[in-house]
Amino acid sequence: MLDHFRMFADYNAWANRLVYGAAAQLSDAEFHENKGAFFGSLHATLNHILCADRIWLKRFTGEGDPPTALDTILYDDLAALAAARTREDARLITFTAALTPDAISGTFTYTPITNPIEITQKLGPCLTHVFNHQTHHRGQCHMTLTALGRPSLGLDMAYFLRTAEGRGYAG
Repeated sequence: MLDHFRMFADYNAWANRLVYGAAAQLSDAEFHENKGAFFGSLHATLNHILCADRIWLKRFTGEGDPPTALDTILYDDLAALAAARTREDARLITFTAALTPDAISGTFTYTPITNPIEITQKLGPCLTHVFNHQTHHRGQCHMTLTALGRPSLGLDMAYFLRTAEGRGYAG
């Protein structure tokens, strides 16, 4: 499981670089345009992913300054948002690099934003959720880019495993 989570942290950073690279090709108006994704625009969706990651990493590590709402706009401009995303991806990579089997199977307690009751769960499934959540919303980013007439992105894990960065996980 350790390699599994480390692979997902590296894949996650790789896929985010592709999405942010595509976003950098947009005009500011396109970046902010509501194209019907759950959070509307690419701008709002990328902010949401960053919000959720900050919330979960605070829960996992006790460190950080998470937002108090899932639709918080942390950064209005793409350059600042991209820099923050890079830092958050590095935090996820560092966190997964330090995991132990005991930590993965251990529990932690947190209070959800949407339903403020204390919940205790195992770390492993919740960390899986973090990576799945990003994949889910990156799919919405892909849809938004397509709706803006931009080329499709190859975000599949299989593509990552063919890169120099991912090849070590492919065996």
